[in-house]
Amino acid sequence: MTAPAARPLVVVLGASGYLGTAVTRELAARDIRLRLVSRRPAGVPEGARAVIEEFGADLTDRARLAAAVEGADVVVHLVARIAGATSWRGAAADPAIERVNVGLVHDLVDVLRENAVPGRRPAVLFAGTVASVGVPGKVRIDGSEPDDPRSAYPRQKLAAERALKAAGEEGLLRAVSLRMPTIFGPGPKDTAAERGVVVTMIRRALQGSRLELWDRTVRREMIHVTDVARAFAAALDHVDALAGRHWLIGTGRSEPLGDMFTAIAAAVADHTGAEPVPVVEVPPPAEAEATDLQGMEVDASAFTRITGWHPVAERSVALPALVAEVAARAVPSRVRTGNPMTANAGRPGR
Repeated sequence: MTAPAARPLVVVLGASGYLGTAVTRELAARDIRLRLVSRRPAGVPEGARAVIEEFGADLTDRARLAAAVEGADVVVHLVARIAGATSWRGAAADPAIERVNVGLVHDLVDVLRENAVPGRRPAVLFAGTVASVGVPGKVRIDGSEPDDPRSAYPRQKLAAERALKAAGEEGLLRAVSLRMPTIFGPGPKDTAAERGVVVTMIRRALQGSRLELWDRTVRREMIHVTDVARAFAAALDHVDALAGRHWLIGTGRSEPLGDMFTAIAAAVADHTGAEPVPVVEVPPPAEAEATDLQGMEVDASAFTRITGWHPVAERSVALPALVAEVAARAVPSRVRTGNPMTANAGRPGR
């Protein structure tokens, strides 16, 4: 085992969040020093090989941010303000969201500049979004498309990404952004895992409510959170080759939303023993955006060529496991015959 002083220091910002927890678990198996930075305790993964330090901080406090990244060889920036069901669409209306999603990156760059050591360029790995491309006019994207985000949240992500790229061009750091589609999979309570579209639909199906969508033919792609965590680990191993641009990660396999929601309904039915809830098209609301009806499929071959990364999680296994976890956290409303909690059997929604 490497002497502690010789181990690289990897700092994970947002370590207690949905993606942060998965990335922490992945990196904890390495012979490194790992500083887990978050508002609430992140928790040390069992069997960790890394030397782990937990660091509690409100990162909007610049002094605490500076202390959090002091001495870092790598900063994994996973902090995002995604609080509440309307966060994606309400990002423009809440200055606190932009303060975290964009301002925090500018603060990070400033802190690294103020404490720069000649000849030393820390790596910054950033969690971006494929939504930064907007409506590219095609379903399959590979990262070469011009960016044209259509709503506040992806615009904020893109602004943060560009700030890091500019700092990289300045020679201050080595910036790598990983853009990803919809993430699914288990995660801590009270994180993005509890608010994503997949978990939302699972909850509705567990309650017996029908699953509504605007266009069942629109194609979407999902990637498991453990595959995303593995991608960040792969990026860490190939920082010099990846630095200076964004990279897409995904499965390369999209499917119509109608099929995706039907699979969710079937997985819930298998878990509860009830009939699958219906999947129903409804008219889009007035606030629907062009990206809501834009299909998306990710070609991650550029990232794979450099890193060797590829997704390994099988949805046929991962989705039932996620259903079981969501059901265990909620008060069951539709359960197998003989279960002592049958009194809460639900009824179809609207």
